[in-house]
Amino acid sequence: MIKSEKKEQEKNTEPKKEESVEEKLKTIQEKLLRTMAEMENQRRRFEKEKQEAFDFGGFNFARESLSLLDNIERAIISFKNDENLKNNKDLNKIVDGIEVVKKDLVSIFKKNQIESIECVNKKFDPNFHQAMLEVEDNTKDTGTVVQEIQKGYMMKSRLLRPSLVGVTKKREEKDEKATKDERKTQKKEEKK
Repeated sequence: MIKSEKKEQEKNTEPKKEESVEEKLKTIQEKLLRTMAEMENQRRRFEKEKQEAFDFGGFNFARESLSLLDNIERAIISFKNDENLKNNKDLNKIVDGIEVVKKDLVSIFKKNQIESIECVNKKFDPNFHQAMLEVEDNTKDTGTVVQEIQKGYMMKSRLLRPSLVGVTKKREEKDEKATKDERKTQKKEEKK
């Protein structure tokens, strides 16, 4: 045991080789290159974040503003369907005034690249649509949007709000067979 302790002491007492000037220079040069690359990556990230902030800074405001457009559309429908107002000679003036406000709001949205999603008679896409109900329809392909419950909107390349839609599904043949069987049963009972 004493011999191994002596060997360890000898190793610890050996002079360490100092790095030569060239090795120090190479090490410093590598650190400098890494630092410069890191700074360039940071600059690119900052530029990207700055551009996204500029492009999508009003994203939350735009999403909140969609309810204004929804309410304006509901108001127009409500006025047109109100039996008491239908006989009023000023109804068209009121509706026209509301339509002007709606057109201005849509124009502001378009200037800021906010546009509605066209979805009726398109294939259901979960990235842009939210299915609210299924409609049995054998005339169209399964998964086709046939009803728009609430408009969806995009801001540039980002989804502001998905379209709430009704989607087709095939009628189940079991129901048709069951109905035929029920008819046969009813006919048999009627004959008795």
